[in-house]
Amino acid sequence: MGLIEEFIRGIKQSRSYKKQIVHLEELPAHKAVWGELEKPLPENLQKVLLNRKIQLYSHQAQAINAARSGKNVVIATPTASGKTLAFNIPVFEALTRDSKATALYIYPAKALTNDQLKVLKELEKESQIKVDPNIYDGDTPQYQRASIRENSRIILTNPYGLHQYLPWHYKWRKFFQNLKFIVMDEAHIYRGVFGSNVAMLIRRLLRICNHYHATPQIILSSATIANPEEHAKRLTGKDFEVISNDGSPRGKKSFVFWNPPFEDSTNTLRRSTHQETKDLLTLSVLQNLQTLCFTTSRQMAELITRWTKTELTAKSKPTNVITAYRAGYLPQERRDIENRLKNKNLIGVVSTNALELGIDIGSLDSVIISGYPGTVISTWQQAGRAGRSNMDSLVMLVAYQNPLDQYFMKHPSDFFGRPHEQAIIGLHNHYITSGHIMCATSELPINEGDKQFFPELLSASIQALEQEKLVKKTPHGWVYSGTARTTEVVSLGNISDKTVTVFCNENLLETLTLNKAYEEAHTGAVLLHQGETYICESLDLNHLVAKVKQENVHYHTEALKDVEVTINKTHEKSNKSTKIGLGELSITETYHTYITKTYDTVIERSTLDLPPLTFSTIGVWFSIPDKVRELIENQSLDFAGGLHAVEHAMIAMSPIFAMCDRWDIGGVSTPLHPDTKEPTIFIYDGFEGGIGISEALYAKIKPLWEKTLDLIDNCECREGCPSCIYSPKCGNENEPLDKKAASIILKELLKFFAVDDNNSKEQKFDVAKRYQKKIK
Repeated sequence: MGLIEEFIRGIKQSRSYKKQIVHLEELPAHKAVWGELEKPLPENLQKVLLNRKIQLYSHQAQAINAARSGKNVVIATPTASGKTLAFNIPVFEALTRDSKATALYIYPAKALTNDQLKVLKELEKESQIKVDPNIYDGDTPQYQRASIRENSRIILTNPYGLHQYLPWHYKWRKFFQNLKFIVMDEAHIYRGVFGSNVAMLIRRLLRICNHYHATPQIILSSATIANPEEHAKRLTGKDFEVISNDGSPRGKKSFVFWNPPFEDSTNTLRRSTHQETKDLLTLSVLQNLQTLCFTTSRQMAELITRWTKTELTAKSKPTNVITAYRAGYLPQERRDIENRLKNKNLIGVVSTNALELGIDIGSLDSVIISGYPGTVISTWQQAGRAGRSNMDSLVMLVAYQNPLDQYFMKHPSDFFGRPHEQAIIGLHNHYITSGHIMCATSELPINEGDKQFFPELLSASIQALEQEKLVKKTPHGWVYSGTARTTEVVSLGNISDKTVTVFCNENLLETLTLNKAYEEAHTGAVLLHQGETYICESLDLNHLVAKVKQENVHYHTEALKDVEVTINKTHEKSNKSTKIGLGELSITETYHTYITKTYDTVIERSTLDLPPLTFSTIGVWFSIPDKVRELIENQSLDFAGGLHAVEHAMIAMSPIFAMCDRWDIGGVSTPLHPDTKEPTIFIYDGFEGGIGISEALYAKIKPLWEKTLDLIDNCECREGCPSCIYSPKCGNENEPLDKKAASIILKELLKFFAVDDNNSKEQKFDVAKRYQKKIK
């Protein structure tokens, strides 16, 4: 019996086991499929493969063949399938044949550039091809930058850095004139708001390359997604050849669906997912299974680390073998954790999805996924961190009590048979496109010929920017005429550009976005960092500084908020008694209370006094006919509770229809909305300007209602529970809710509704004024 099988058998024989394993999927091992190159490699590269005893897998050979023939290539295969070699070989070959040729590698995270730099230096040394690879980002010392631009033939950066450097492209003239390849790793990360911004950024980059008479090939490396060819084209504007048949070998993987047991006789309250996760992680560490535990939030990564250390201490076991890892840590902290994990000095690491990417941390025995990550892609990416080649591995998905997790616990075949989602990139977002066209005018004069790079919205954006006196026409084209740096005004992120710096005893501890600071660094909040607890003494919003003191406490805090929605612009379609709208909304979030909890028990409530946060986004909404209200009230059911329950359940099921995390979606329900003058339910994108989620839901509203009704009606509870209508992020603490009323509302809506897919209209947003306000 193998190590993994023995571990699972031990769990089933333990006293604490209460049939939490609801499904075990055995993913069989498969052997390597080899490939051949259409023509021999240069001798120095062939020697590298021979020295490393590397035989190319089929997908590697296909990718190299396609790249060598001059095609743009997207490699969409699973984690650890050898994609890096597949793009490094053709790049090094091009740099061998042309002593002036250069290549630009773009990564979504700094940690990935550090990893790849080591790989490139090793390949340079073995092949004796002088490429002088270097990282060029915000951490690169100023005195080294000119030398890197002048001498490095491979430069590694990230989108945030590239965004800042493009206005200074004349300093990169030599590099851009000889640019033969642009390599973008982890391309599936470029979706939603971030992806839409990066798509515009790449168009700006290609426009500058064109200015220097360069036409680089593009190689994308991606996790498995449903639409790799479409995604690659939307990201870059170019045509691609897709390589997606994985030829790499795999050991057997045991994939466990773990549902926390009920703790009451009515089968409505399950044991905390976090406690189950902590127990599984503790057991894994005690059994010396090197384990990576993924959580859905920064705070929970810290809490599970802290709780697991407490368990290990109680068993007289060392605690320095486990740590947390997340965004916000200082760069050196993250590098240290990555190296300790790779060197086996760490047995357990609890992380947000920051370690989902292809950072080289070696092969792991197991992965624990605490809560469904929101997409099939992320789940498989995280699961792919366990096991390499012929090694058996274990993945455990621990369910939350929320509807989507429980849906997959009850329908595991739906998960394992489900295709990977599509990656959404919006090219018609006026806010994003106008911002990048404004940036482009500060880089080079823009004219009608630039429609080859910005075929969507170029004229409309220029017109809007001109009205706000942000661009002006010259004999050479339109140029930027604002007073601030465009790259400081336009962000690649989402709601807030503001960053709060956290200090402890005058020492920099970490940084937070303004939204995260409202949640985690308000006065009285417990901030968790590296498993340690800090009490926030003050949050200065004028100077964007939070001050904390280290204090060992055994509780944590959660901030509660109210959300108000205003309809700004409507594109509405009506069907009989039901009105369904899609358009621009203003969202106002007011944080009013924070609760203090020990594990899942609330021990105190305190008032918050913070100014509201407001942003504009895209949302879908629908009104409920009066006769439905009458039908529900005649049965003495709670109409408002029914609306609220429908909102919760729809948000929970939305990731099935749109590539998103449920935490990316907001919702509001009200028996009488001031704009519609009717009972209305809103579902909206939780990001400035929208990211395409609401459009996808609008187009799929009927099947979304059907899936939501199926969830509610097939749930085993009587009055509603976390598996159907309760939400883990409800600002009203899941009150009021009425399961029966929700079922009636959905059934009546489906009676009224007929799909009309030809109703959508172009949305126009007054975005130039927003940029003008930011500049002022």
